[in-house]
Amino acid sequence: MAKKDYYEILGVSRDASTDDIKKAYRKLALKYHPDRNPDNKEAEAKFKEAATAYEVLSKEDKRKKYDQFGHDGVEGMGGFGGQSGMNMDDIFANFGDIFENIFGGGGFGGGGRQQQRPTGPIPQQGHDRHISLAITLQESYEGCKKEVGYYHLYSCEICNGSGMKKGATAKTCPKCLGNGQVQYRQGFFMYSQSCGECKGEGYIISDPCESCNGQSRKQKFDKFTVNIPKGIYNGAELRIAGKGDAGLFGGPPGNLFISVNVKQDKKFQRIEDDLVTTATLTYPQLVLGGQLEIENIDGTKETIKVPKSCPVGNKIIVPGKGFAHIRGRGNGNLVVITDCHIPKKLSKEAKEALKQYDDIIGKETDEKKSFFKMFF
Repeated sequence: MAKKDYYEILGVSRDASTDDIKKAYRKLALKYHPDRNPDNKEAEAKFKEAATAYEVLSKEDKRKKYDQFGHDGVEGMGGFGGQSGMNMDDIFANFGDIFENIFGGGGFGGGGRQQQRPTGPIPQQGHDRHISLAITLQESYEGCKKEVGYYHLYSCEICNGSGMKKGATAKTCPKCLGNGQVQYRQGFFMYSQSCGECKGEGYIISDPCESCNGQSRKQKFDKFTVNIPKGIYNGAELRIAGKGDAGLFGGPPGNLFISVNVKQDKKFQRIEDDLVTTATLTYPQLVLGGQLEIENIDGTKETIKVPKSCPVGNKIIVPGKGFAHIRGRGNGNLVVITDCHIPKKLSKEAKEALKQYDDIIGKETDEKKSFFKMFF
């Protein structure tokens, strides 16, 4: 049976340009594509026929041979050559770029062939790890060194992170041809599923490392010392580069993020970068004023000046004795808030002294006089 002329199949003249040939083939491929013509043997035959014609006429060397010698000139030149041995996989593999342009990359439901992955495992960056670290307010004020411990994945030392025994190699999965997915057609639609042969990896390790079972990594508990800077605040996050999980198959490691939790202190608190505390004074100290020595959170002594007639709740500022500015130079302030000590028990002598004081000073305050009376 005589073979049909390739120019006639595509519906172009013998002097048609390469672009005209490509356009003609696209039109026929769209018309007779199997996804548009499910279970239509005639359309499938025309689809293969057009692909065979395009495979010859789109290549300059094959087209010259065909123009000079006809079908005999292209037999055995590689590719399809003729219609024998033609199958859909060959068409999709050889003309995948055309089907991507026609069907937007995936065909009807993924009819286009996916780009093949590189043979063997692909290096991937390791995941980041996150841990919490509790410190005291004093440690956040002074800065400190802390030992932290955590579980993470490290590169297998037996196989050097390859996942394979020495001398072994990874091979492209013969079922999915390295795509990691297998495509199925069901009527008008096509769908993909993860390849069961290679578990979606696209490759098969025939001789995996026994130590890591081909995973290239193992888990271990690690410890190291981290420097906590002065002025670190509650909720701050420290990033330790390269201390996360090791990368898969030689990929770069992830990072370790340490979330800092600062415990509350009984005597001091932090407000922004100021260190705040309370000084409880006697009534005479508040009235007469004077100098007072207090102890800072780090144990150093600070001398503060209490003004005369100092009210309760007055703020006495000691410049530069607060927390270090974590994002700049200098420090916050030490803020001392005054309070008054009210004794719960008094000796007989102390009560008499207070009564004498009351007789001398008077019972009325500087507020509105006679607003209220006090009785003992």
